[in-house]
This record gives sequence, structure tokens and C-alpha cells, in this order.
Amino acid sequence: MAATPDGCRASPIPGPRTSSSNERASRAGPALPRVIRPKGTPPTASKRLGSRSEAARRAENISLKTAHCTIAAVDIEGFGQYGRNNINQVRIRHGMYNSMQYAFDAAGIPWDRCHREDRGDGVLILAPAEVPKAPFVDHLPDVLVDALARHNKMHPKQEQIRLRLALHAGEINYDDHGVTGSSITHTFRLLDADALKKALAESTAVLAVIGSAWFFDEVIRHSERSNASQYSQVDLTNKETTAAAWVRLVRARVAARHRVRVHHGDGIGSRRAGRT
Repeated sequence: MAATPDGCRASPIPGPRTSSSNERASRAGPALPRVIRPKGTPPTASKRLGSRSEAARRAENISLKTAHCTIAAVDIEGFGQYGRNNINQVRIRHGMYNSMQYAFDAAGIPWDRCHREDRGDGVLILAPAEVPKAPFVDHLPDVLVDALARHNKMHPKQEQIRLRLALHAGEINYDDHGVTGSSITHTFRLLDADALKKALAESTAVLAVIGSAWFFDEVIRHSERSNASQYSQVDLTNKETTAAAWVRLVRARVAARHRVRVHHGDGIGSRRAGRT
């Protein structure tokens, strides 16, 4: 405080009176309950949650379009190896499709009636229920090996093909985006199993066939032409799948007498395969 001429201290000058928080609260009325949101939840989250709930209710009304199919899936061994450039890979894909189509036709399986989905280094093929399953094991493996042997004879090492083939059957779900189903998932678990990859890698075979336990029990072992005795049982674990399956390694035959169609540029030629 400043001193006055008579030696007295000046009294403080009163300023504007401020309201306390309690006084302000009393004038504002009773406090509204505080809205507590989960940490990180934006104010519009409740609206979005409502939209998702509504979408979920609509999804419950979706009816599945299902059909029983024979499932065949193939994968090219070592497709992405560093020594294979893009041109090599395109020629390999052409060779795979040409060999598969030839083998299906030669085995009596209608290629054009099968649903097919490209997988880059392989293909998924679904045959309708009315197509017999026996040709998939009676004829397909051997004629497919003949076609692959012919391709390999005409191409350098980096364009040669060895395939893994998985066989199964089951219910398939169709939607606007393609196909799905637990039977398809199981087929690809078999196709990617380490036991199958190792069996092919450690052999001179051109084709490694793996049949599901169901396919072996219901199809392979009942056919006299399937070479059931050449299948070996394996126990595999792949991701969430633990199952038994049956593996057959198919080598190129000494003399292939089947006619094999091969691509020549943009056309398709036909030659009799010789010794491989």
C-alpha cells in the first residue's frame, strides 16, 4: 500500500466483486448429469453403432446359395523363386492351364462346366455334383503328369512345372464376390501343408496329390483304377486345421502315349508325347 503525507497508510480501493463458483452454480440451477463416453469414442459413435446394428439385422436375412461340389485346387511349386522372372511366370501359368484343361478333357471331366477361380500361382476348380468323382483319381493324375512332362520337355528349367493337387468335396457357398465354405478352406489347408510340400521337394515326382480323409474313404479306396495302394497317410497341422490326409507322388511315365495339346504362340498345337 502507498504512504500518505500524514504518515498514514491508504486503504485499498475496493474493486468489482467476483462471484464464487458455488454462487455461479446456484444461479445456474441444478447440474445436468455428465455424459461419459468410452475413451477415444467420438460423439457420433452411437449413431454409427446404431447403423452397424441395423446392418447386422439385415445381414441375418441373407440366405445362402449352396451346392455340393468336387473341389480340386492346384499350386505351382516355387512359383515365386528369384530365378523366375515375369516372362517365365507367364509361360508357367500358360503351361499350367493348358495342362489342366487337357487333363480334365482326357479324364472325362467337363472343363467348361466347372467353376474356376485363378489364384496367381494356382487355380481353384469346382465340379458340379452331377460330375462323377472317380475320374479325379482314376485318370486325372496320370494324364496331368503326361501334360506336365510334355511342357517341361519343351521349356528351360526356370519354366518347368511341378504341381501340388488337393482333392476334397463338400458344400460351397456362392455370393456376389465368388465362393467360400469350410470345405474350400480345408482343401487349401491340405494344399499348403508342410508334409505335402516336403514330400514333393524330396522326390523326383512331377505331381503330388493329396486327398482329404473323406475323399480317400469315399472315393479313392473304392476304385480299382485309383492306385489306392500308392497313397500314404499323413497327419498334418496347418493353422487351425489338424487332420489326416492321403498323399500320392506321381512321376512322369517312361512312355506317354496320350496326345498332349501345347500352346505355340497364340495358337494351340497337338503332338504325341514321346519318351520323357
